[in-house]
Amino acid sequence: MGTLTSCSFSTATIRFRSRPVGNDFGRRVHLYNVSCKNLCFLCSKNQVSSGSFGRFRCFSSIGNGDNNEEEDSSLVKDSNSKTATMAEETKEELDSDKNPPASVSSRPPTISPIGPGYNNFQVDSFKLMELLGPEKVDPTDVKIIKDKLFGYSTFWVTKEEPFGDLGEGILFLGNLRGKREEIFANLQSQLTEIMGDKYNLFMIEEPNSDGPDPRGGPRVSFGMLRKEVSEPGPTTLWQYVIALLLFLLTVGSSVELGIASQLNRLPPEVVKYFTDPDAIDPPDMELLFPFVESALPLAYGVLGVQLFHEVGHFLAAFPKKVKLGIPYFIPNITLGSFGAITQFKSILPDRKTKVDISLAGPMAGAALSCAMFSVGLLLSSNPDAAGDLVQVPSMLFQGSLLLGLISRATLGYAAMHAATVPIHPLVIAGWCGLTTSAFNMLPVGCLDGGRAVQGAFGKGALSGFGLTTYTLLGLGVLGGPLSLPWGLYVLICQRSPEKPCLNDVTEVGTWRKTVLTVAIFLVVLTLLPVWDELAEEIGIGLVTTF
Repeated sequence: MGTLTSCSFSTATIRFRSRPVGNDFGRRVHLYNVSCKNLCFLCSKNQVSSGSFGRFRCFSSIGNGDNNEEEDSSLVKDSNSKTATMAEETKEELDSDKNPPASVSSRPPTISPIGPGYNNFQVDSFKLMELLGPEKVDPTDVKIIKDKLFGYSTFWVTKEEPFGDLGEGILFLGNLRGKREEIFANLQSQLTEIMGDKYNLFMIEEPNSDGPDPRGGPRVSFGMLRKEVSEPGPTTLWQYVIALLLFLLTVGSSVELGIASQLNRLPPEVVKYFTDPDAIDPPDMELLFPFVESALPLAYGVLGVQLFHEVGHFLAAFPKKVKLGIPYFIPNITLGSFGAITQFKSILPDRKTKVDISLAGPMAGAALSCAMFSVGLLLSSNPDAAGDLVQVPSMLFQGSLLLGLISRATLGYAAMHAATVPIHPLVIAGWCGLTTSAFNMLPVGCLDGGRAVQGAFGKGALSGFGLTTYTLLGLGVLGGPLSLPWGLYVLICQRSPEKPCLNDVTEVGTWRKTVLTVAIFLVVLTLLPVWDELAEEIGIGLVTTF
């Protein structure tokens, strides 16, 4: 970094000069002395040269001279002759340094003299971050935009603050002079006329606002970022490769789910591997080959739900001209898939668009899942389809209160209150699809539910919903045995909220909030397990002990 953080010498006075890292790094001179516990931070006028040995007194115009006066006096008393010699040499050098050399700056340092080694390192680190970080807004452009874009009739700027994750943008705070949507549209068009496509303008709620706007609604501010900084980058070749590998693994996990659903037909050693928690060694894979073909319909159903989910996102994003990234499917052997991670590849225009795109995917996947689940239940109660049914443990229906009640109402008490229940594979595909859609609609982080809550109710509401969701997942209240792996997945991959929209202030309307509230309520009913006492009472599964 060009700055020494610590150094000590017993008898020699040595002068160090740091080498600049960038053009705007000031040159500083450090004098290190073992007798003085505090390092001297010298300006160019009071620079002490090397060449004298023994104890000496340090002269600094901005150092802690008053605090070290007694110590300096004792040092002078201990070595009068050496101090006198040192004073003469120092005086000569001070006279010769009235015109400082080019390698030493004559400007007084702006860093506090206390702990100069730490402060210099910190300043140099900040400078390096500026060099390596995103490009900031040009100060000249800020002045032009402030003079030509804002004014008394639109938005009167009273203050400027850094904007963005690393302070790479400018946030204009002030007073709005009209209807916010109209003013924002005019400012966007004027910014394009003045600067072209160089910057993006954001309208956000004013941080730490004292109160609402007198005209109604929250007080607003306008943030500006460079276009290349604020917009997501394009998808790289390696990302396409990773997405393809994850999709192939998801296909494999879906086929494995289809094989596992045929427990009554599998060989005993295979059944033991799927049902015994202590089984570690996998069975011979050749034993599974005859069952792959019969497992494909269920695998197709699970993959179909995920594809419908992603198509729903793309259909909602296309009219708004919002670009979406390639989906990264997450394999899971219990549900076939945990869904997919889909990134926005362009800035969302407003919060309504965020809510619509976020809800479109889970609703499309849930619609197909609900259809398969309903048709599967009807086929399960049809004697003509008895040859296609598979036996599953009845306790599996205790994994969801909503789906368990629907199954109980369709199949009847006698069928559900048994050790195993004969069901059609479509029931399993629909159950897994509805559970996956419910998990993705949880209001936390960057999940579809988190994006929708952030767009409908704001980032503050998302924080409260997210904390509640993490608590329920940690306690196993939602999701049952899948709560821990899902919670870890969200913490690792989806914990960060979505970035703000261009217009991050305008409300989404009452009906969108109502739809989202009803959806979250259904999500809770879907992921809420049925405890043993209630399951025995309503006839979901055969419970022998409590």
